[in-house]
Amino acid sequence: MANLADPRRLWADGKAIDVHGVAVTRLTAGPAPTTLAAAGQGVIEVLGVESETTLVRLDVPLDGAVGFWHPAAGWDRHLTADWMATGLRTVGLVDSAPLGCLYDDAGRAVLAFASDRLVHTTRLRFGVGERAGRFGVWLAMDLGPGELCRIRIAPPGGAVAETVRSLVRRQSGTAVLPVPEAGRVPAYSTWYSYHQEVSATAVEAEAELAAELGCGLLILDDGWQRGAYGGSYAGCGDWEPDPEKFPDFGAHVETVHGLGLKYLAWIAPLLLGDDSAARDRLAAFAPHARREWRCHVLDPRHEEVRRFVVDTCVRLVDRYGLDGLKIDFLDAAMVYAEDSTRREEGTRSGGGVAPAEDARPEGGAGLAEGVRPENGAGREDRANLEDHANPEDRGRPEDGGDVGESMRVLLTELRDGLMAVRGAELMIELRQPYTGPGMLEFGNLLRAGDCPADAAGNRVRTLDLSVAGRESAVHSDMLMWDPQASPQVAARQLLSVLHAVPQISVPLAPLPSAQRAMAGFWLAFWREHRDVLTRGALDAGRPDGLHPVVIARDATRAVVVHHVSDHAATLDPTRFAEIAVVNNTGAERVLLDLTHPAAVRLDVRDACGTPVRSETACLDPGPRWLAVPPSGLCLIRPA
Repeated sequence: MANLADPRRLWADGKAIDVHGVAVTRLTAGPAPTTLAAAGQGVIEVLGVESETTLVRLDVPLDGAVGFWHPAAGWDRHLTADWMATGLRTVGLVDSAPLGCLYDDAGRAVLAFASDRLVHTTRLRFGVGERAGRFGVWLAMDLGPGELCRIRIAPPGGAVAETVRSLVRRQSGTAVLPVPEAGRVPAYSTWYSYHQEVSATAVEAEAELAAELGCGLLILDDGWQRGAYGGSYAGCGDWEPDPEKFPDFGAHVETVHGLGLKYLAWIAPLLLGDDSAARDRLAAFAPHARREWRCHVLDPRHEEVRRFVVDTCVRLVDRYGLDGLKIDFLDAAMVYAEDSTRREEGTRSGGGVAPAEDARPEGGAGLAEGVRPENGAGREDRANLEDHANPEDRGRPEDGGDVGESMRVLLTELRDGLMAVRGAELMIELRQPYTGPGMLEFGNLLRAGDCPADAAGNRVRTLDLSVAGRESAVHSDMLMWDPQASPQVAARQLLSVLHAVPQISVPLAPLPSAQRAMAGFWLAFWREHRDVLTRGALDAGRPDGLHPVVIARDATRAVVVHHVSDHAATLDPTRFAEIAVVNNTGAERVLLDLTHPAAVRLDVRDACGTPVRSETACLDPGPRWLAVPPSGLCLIRPA
């Protein structure tokens, strides 16, 4: 894979063409990029040549650009320099996607692109060229002789969300795993409630309360399996229920089903625990170790690994009557893609391969009790993966191949095996960053990466998922809050993700009555407005603004959620039969900017759903403050 660290190469001249005002340049040997015959498609083709990594640059003048969005942007939505590490990524099937959008201060696309290499590994770099005065995106790809890569360039000027969604639709095509009804209802997760301290008795009691609140899905997280203790993953690999916690796991699942909830169980099939019985049998296929997690990472390029993962997951679902799986840490496979990149670059530069750094503290032990590794920080975590194998002996597995391609084979077999057991009702939860367009055929519940109690982070992550597509069910990260907080404060966790499927993860039995009333009210509101919230058009503003106001709308209804009180929501009150205005702030009012006058009825409720006032009003066009209690609701309907 090409070494993108050489700044002299980034802005070199090469064979270039212009597409929608974007200069597309091939920087390595081979024919110049070409455009498809049909005019205006904005699709370029790049042809691979023998034994040469293909490096392509897309660049535009800076003009009014203010930020760059990509699926794994997180908080980094600003303009990075081309020499900064924040602009360097390895992407593949289970980590993000070769997709991005440079935008201006009006939230309009300046340079938006998507490559069709969703499976195979691509090295990306992006950033501002200080001397060139341009913004560049570099794609390094190992294309075989005669192999084509197609890169679609969107016309400039479209809104970021619409532009990205259009690119994703063309990337993923029609291969999307259907979502059953149970994947689009509020869920209860055991993770933040119990961490690994779960049991059949506790889960069944919580499931009954969750059903009363309006949840239709229970997700049993880490802790159910034998050897799950101390916050580590030392027991992963055997995937048998802990007989002390779940004496009869199948009967337990039936009990939860009897309460009206579907049931998913957590599994991390690529983690091989140091204390697992499977360790001796599979150790040769897991050279990378996580000392602080007390486990190794299985290499999916081995056929033995793929067979083990598929057989284990299918057996688990079939034996215990599960409705699907919450599959974790698939992005861990990317350590093998990055290891290959380091080897190839070391070979070209004449040097050896530097071993990965050991981030474990001196004398380091496992994780502290109840502490979970940060799921969303895949890049930093993988940089700390240790390889205890001898680099001279390790090499690539005999069946070799690209990590992304191996994961595609694994996930295809896994999906087909699970579908044979559960059919169209199958649910598979995937979390960021392995939620790109190429993964939509392998999972139908796309969850935000872990962000405990971070309402703003949950909002941003779920909106990133929603921008990429609305066909799958976008789920929030599990929602937790302080049980001693006021219902107004606790509600902000839920209100921050109204545009997604909420996953509640607080102990329900000891929940104060006011918080229980709040949760019941807002979950009922969510169910009533689910279709407009999760399938309607979304307007969330510029990505770097972190979405202070989010508007979901369909033909007759709109839901406006104010996350910052003094940001105006622009609305036409005559267009909708109902406008629901949600105040997700601590202020007593929100700001509307109305395009037309209207005579309306206002029905206002507080955070727990208690009526505050009902009145008629004549709304004049222009800015207007509307009194709504903190974490409260105002329904606006024609008078």
